[in-house]
Amino acid sequence: MENYIWLFATAGGAFLLGAVLAFGVLRQKRLRPADKRRQDEKVKRLYEKH
Repeated sequence: MENYIWLFATAGGAFLLGAVLAFGVLRQKRLRPADKRRQDEKVKRLYEKH
């Protein structure tokens, strides 16, 4: 019986972690092209300062 508890804990933990990661990736918004250009310009300006 103890072996099944460890199996459930290990497999369940890995499954839960994978599900949470997949949920986060699927919920991530993509930037619109105009927003992406603005972001790229600001990053370039930030790196030019240093």
